[in-house]
Amino acid sequence: MNLLTLTQYNGKILGPICKYILGPILNGIFIFLNWIHIPNIGLAIILFTVVIYLLMLPLTIKQQKFSKLQAKMQPELKVIQDKYKNRKDQDSQMAMNQETQAVYAKYGVSPTGSCLPLLVQMPVFFALYRVIYAVPAYVGIVRDAFNDVVSSIINTTGAVDFITTLSSAAGFSKEIASDAFVNGDTAFVSNTVIDILNRASTAEWNSIAEQFPSISNSVSNAMNLLGKYNNFLGINIGNSPSYTIRDAFSTGKYLLVLLAVLIPVLSAVTQWINTKLLPQTNTESSGNEQADQMAASMKAMNTFMPVFSAVICFTLPAGMGLYWIAGSVVRSIQQVAINKYIDKMDLDAEIKKNAEKRNARLKKAGIDPEKLMSNAAMSTRSVNKNSNVDVSKKDSSSYYNNNAKPGSIAAKANMVRQYNEKNSTNSEGK
Repeated sequence: MNLLTLTQYNGKILGPICKYILGPILNGIFIFLNWIHIPNIGLAIILFTVVIYLLMLPLTIKQQKFSKLQAKMQPELKVIQDKYKNRKDQDSQMAMNQETQAVYAKYGVSPTGSCLPLLVQMPVFFALYRVIYAVPAYVGIVRDAFNDVVSSIINTTGAVDFITTLSSAAGFSKEIASDAFVNGDTAFVSNTVIDILNRASTAEWNSIAEQFPSISNSVSNAMNLLGKYNNFLGINIGNSPSYTIRDAFSTGKYLLVLLAVLIPVLSAVTQWINTKLLPQTNTESSGNEQADQMAASMKAMNTFMPVFSAVICFTLPAGMGLYWIAGSVVRSIQQVAINKYIDKMDLDAEIKKNAEKRNARLKKAGIDPEKLMSNAAMSTRSVNKNSNVDVSKKDSSSYYNNNAKPGSIAAKANMVRQYNEKNSTNSEGK
């Protein structure tokens, strides 16, 4: 069995990101806060979120540059889509694909230009959630706060069994049933108990002290230290807002009710504001059924997610809600700055720069950009003129890349051109 240093997430993709990148960053931030005598998990989460989003900023800008260029070329793409709207034969589909590629070539971008930034960002953001949800697994100082109480629990008859009956142990059934846990592997049992206690509410901590008076002092000391780490504006962010609200009503601390309610409400509001600041897509039909369905799904998602986050925030530890709020605020501030930058951007200069980069890549692949762009320009003009280019009259020595390597992009381009030439000749023969 793979015994972990506490339960650091061990997924093949997110695991290394958590362990070697995000975890050390959060640990470093908390060490710094402890050094300046402000060892606060809530503040650490906010600073952690700011740092990660700043590191991801170049990818965010790149993605939105592509969105801006895509909006500029959308009218040309729509003309092509309308032209071939009711033509589903293979020749028409191939011609539509060629003309679409010609438009992308004209702007010097790839149809998958927005995918790479997302492919990089999404695992990081999912890993971010994993790290914040299991702070003791990545922050040594917080983990150390559990050491005495966990040692007391392990050495007290029946205490470990009692811990496994808590509601916070529900997500650890596999660990509790494992051979390492059943056979009393000290390291594994210790890590599992810390994980359970990390998700336990204040009421569950108190139940441990009541059930085992001999370790009540260890429980109380750990609660006080963790309470210091988890206290953010008077709220214990280790508790869920729903628990805080119930506890506040029972003790008459009604101000805490307001603060607890603010977390899910602010989570929803800040996310809603963030979606409104994002570049808005055209609400009119694009003529492409798949694109229209995707736009409708995105609009529904932007409406649903803020509401969903508010609901789920009531049941998760308040620290997760704080993370969502911090993330939304940081994204909103970034978005305002990015929007101003993108609005001032010289699109013609950006298109020229993209085209130069693309030409350099084509030359490296053995393709003559000038010849390819000449053919692309004729394909693009044919969209408006609704006419076909007579490729059969071109001199083969200049039209084809005779030096193309088998299997290369240039060789594939030659095959497409040869197909078009043959198709054009057959059409004339008829």
